[in-house]
Amino acid sequence: MAEVIKMPRLSDTMEEGVVSQWLKKVGDKVSEGDILAEIETDKATMEFESFYDGTLLHIAIEEGVTADVDSLLCIIGDEGEDISQHLNQTEDEPKQLDLVDQINEQEESVSLEPVLISNEEQKPEITQEELAPSIQENDIDFSKVEYITMPRLSDTMEEGTISTWLKKVGDDVNEGDILAEIETDKATMEFESFYDGKLIHIGVKEGETVNVDELIAIISSVDIDAEQALANYNSEPAAPEAKENILSDTPIDIVDETESVEPDLNISDKRVFASPLAKKIAAEKNIDLSTISGSGDNGRIVKSDLDNVDATPINEPTVDEDTDNTEQTITPTMKPSANITKSESFDEIDNNSMRKAISKRLSQSKFTAPHYYLSVEFSMDNAIAFREQYNSIPNTKISFNDIVIKACAIALREHPKVNSQWSDDKTRLNHHIHIGVAVGVEDGLVVPVIKFADSESLHSINSMVRDFAVRAKSKKLRPDEIEGSTFTISNLGMFGINEFTSIINQPNSAILSVGSIRKKPVVIDDKITIGNTMKLTLACDHRTIDGVTGSLFLQTLKGYLENPVTILV
Repeated sequence: MAEVIKMPRLSDTMEEGVVSQWLKKVGDKVSEGDILAEIETDKATMEFESFYDGTLLHIAIEEGVTADVDSLLCIIGDEGEDISQHLNQTEDEPKQLDLVDQINEQEESVSLEPVLISNEEQKPEITQEELAPSIQENDIDFSKVEYITMPRLSDTMEEGTISTWLKKVGDDVNEGDILAEIETDKATMEFESFYDGKLIHIGVKEGETVNVDELIAIISSVDIDAEQALANYNSEPAAPEAKENILSDTPIDIVDETESVEPDLNISDKRVFASPLAKKIAAEKNIDLSTISGSGDNGRIVKSDLDNVDATPINEPTVDEDTDNTEQTITPTMKPSANITKSESFDEIDNNSMRKAISKRLSQSKFTAPHYYLSVEFSMDNAIAFREQYNSIPNTKISFNDIVIKACAIALREHPKVNSQWSDDKTRLNHHIHIGVAVGVEDGLVVPVIKFADSESLHSINSMVRDFAVRAKSKKLRPDEIEGSTFTISNLGMFGINEFTSIINQPNSAILSVGSIRKKPVVIDDKITIGNTMKLTLACDHRTIDGVTGSLFLQTLKGYLENPVTILV
């Protein structure tokens, strides 16, 4: 007998969960105690094991998708067992009864409506031509029609942009095939199919942005057209409107479907794989992407491939898009020409998913967490000497930022309140130390996380940070690599910034801003001498970190940085 597995409640505050990864696929044998999936809750990512023996017959929630507690997760039963009744029970009632209700309404209208309308008006509504399609549609096994919605590829993702479709309408799709590349608020990721069948409908064009859980495509393993599938998917009173369109000899739905298919067919002959930013730069510079050889994965063209292409640069990007906008606005008025009429001008660039996410999360952090700031200046002379000596070891190289990360990790051991997270009813003191390192990319900012940073060596930290920085700029970071931080470090000192303040990366309680190393006169043993100093600024959430707690943490951190040999002990 088939067993219906629902989304479990893995914590006392859990109301919904995200399937981070399926460790079993449809058709696999499952034994009691086997790990079915990894489920991300509001607190952690946990392994979810099976309590039954059998075969995994159905997966209801795709990887990256969020679902409420007690919603259908999967079905386990005997191989070949009919599970249609279980699927029918879990689907929305309007979707299953819609067609039957329409027929019943039509049958009732046959006996009731002649009193209200003329015989001439009555005929189109009771013809067998209208009833027959409904009856035929009711015979279709819609359990073999898979509705693909925009997946939730990160914990903060609320919408996604289809960067590239790798399949077109009419293509056969196998489980594991890459359907599309989706741009989220943090990275561009490949989205694979979990079903076999034919791609019969694409609902979102390349470059369009839709909310999570909105329909993006339909895959079917039965012979069905897109209109029938869409009619079954839409449980709203859209079905009567479709009838009116058919009766009015204006095939609106057919025209729309044709328009969405034709671009895919034309593109397929000569597809160019390029990132959204690369496409934008190519359009500005009037560059033919088909002549460019991409250096990204699978020959994908990225921004760096266009940097050295000979063309007349139009508002050439420098550091990030925010800076670009300012430069584009100012340039026309800063370089007037006697032959050109002066006029105000500007460019408008649509905010991408990353910038929208940054705006929302930082605004939420600034307006909900009561920030206060603590600054400290200390000597870096010993740290400079320590780094030179450490880098003298063959095949070893570390940066000052690596030393700061390691020192913070050790200091957090002694001050767990700084390594905390606030919620309305509880304060969470984390025993694990996961340090997020802010990395600037072309579209904004990402924060890859060094897990268990206190147990990592300086050399290991350096390797991870360098790897994260490279992959962050090419949008190749995995979701699990940018989630779960308990403390954050932002370093603008490498850009010559002496001192600055940062906005807390919630749900963290603090973020450390690292300034540049400066030579300046300092007083040592009542004598003025030239020394190297650095300023650190700690932004704290006053709900979890009091001023004394933050000050003691900075004192401990200062001790480790001014005597860096102690972080090796």
